[in-house]
Amino acid sequence: MIRVAHEIADTEAEGPGRRTAVWVQGCAIRCVGCCNPELFDAQGGTGVDPEALAERVVARGVEGVTVLGGEPFDQADGLASLCRAVQARGRSVLVFTGYTLETLQARSEPAVAAALAAIDTLVDGPFDRQRPERRRRWVGSENQRLWHFTGRYGDADFAGANTVELRWDGATLTVNGWPGPRLTRGGGGW
Repeated sequence: MIRVAHEIADTEAEGPGRRTAVWVQGCAIRCVGCCNPELFDAQGGTGVDPEALAERVVARGVEGVTVLGGEPFDQADGLASLCRAVQARGRSVLVFTGYTLETLQARSEPAVAAALAAIDTLVDGPFDRQRPERRRRWVGSENQRLWHFTGRYGDADFAGANTVELRWDGATLTVNGWPGPRLTRGGGGW
């Protein structure tokens, strides 16, 4: 199982092509200025079967899955299962982590190694709100690095301006794509 806080079935604001975006619940890193502090608590979200989630990704006809957080590697077993299942079905995997690749490799955990082996591109490093990224699409801050583990994507796929998507279902406004200032309602407006 993997604890999922939020899922967007089809987005172009969370990685190359049309993708399913999955925000996992729980984060031990807790970056200052994180755009998703509601995902810090590991007890929230819903337990989801990685195989069933991979089937949904394929059924949607999207290019792949982007896993964000929270912190995906805080659920290394579930993350590894999801990544393997998505790649086994011919789809791509993009994962954002606040850990550096070196930190993950030093953990010497089989589940971490299995997840890394089933990722096409990893974006690593903690979000730094003092260093917003302006040159690379889908990357939050300048300190974060791109690791292309397969030939599916390269740095050129991440060039350009970021995209923001807004979704309104009549009751809830969902914003995804760029970790910018949070919108809060107060004093009669946004």
